[in-house]
Amino acid sequence: MNLPNKITIVRILMIPIFLIFMLVPGITYGQYIAAAIFILAALTDALDGYLARKNNLITNFGKFMDPLADKLLVSSALISFVELKLVPAWIVILIIAREFIISGFRLIASDNGVVIAASWWGKLKTNVQIVMSVMLIINLDYTIIDILEQIAIYLALALTIISMVDYIWKNIKVLSENNSK
Repeated sequence: MNLPNKITIVRILMIPIFLIFMLVPGITYGQYIAAAIFILAALTDALDGYLARKNNLITNFGKFMDPLADKLLVSSALISFVELKLVPAWIVILIIAREFIISGFRLIASDNGVVIAASWWGKLKTNVQIVMSVMLIINLDYTIIDILEQIAIYLALALTIISMVDYIWKNIKVLSENNSK
């Protein structure tokens, strides 16, 4: 197993540790430790991708596990926010549903021999989700921070929808090609 794939595995293994610090009450500085773990895990995503491309270490395992690790990390954080009553469940459902829809869409594309790269909208969505998540994990209780958190939540939701529509619109032919077989 190459280094980028090992980094991806480490990211997945960080998720339960993140969840312990995020959700178990009474851990001293738990939210700050959870934030540090989340940030580190998010950074490993950039690192493993960079190393895989730079050193030509792209594998089928990495193509499958890297996006899965990202979805697991973000979904774990989002579900935690519902548990902690920081984000309404309907918003989390929409964000996670988008991930399932796009994953299914990519699977259909892959079956047709089409590789669909992440779009600018999708990358922006991911970055806003990460910033939003860090803000909510730390959850400082100041009026201005509360307002910024709400802006980040709704911005992440808007970008989730925009990126999904953009993704499907630009690649709708994948579905029609699949139906014509």
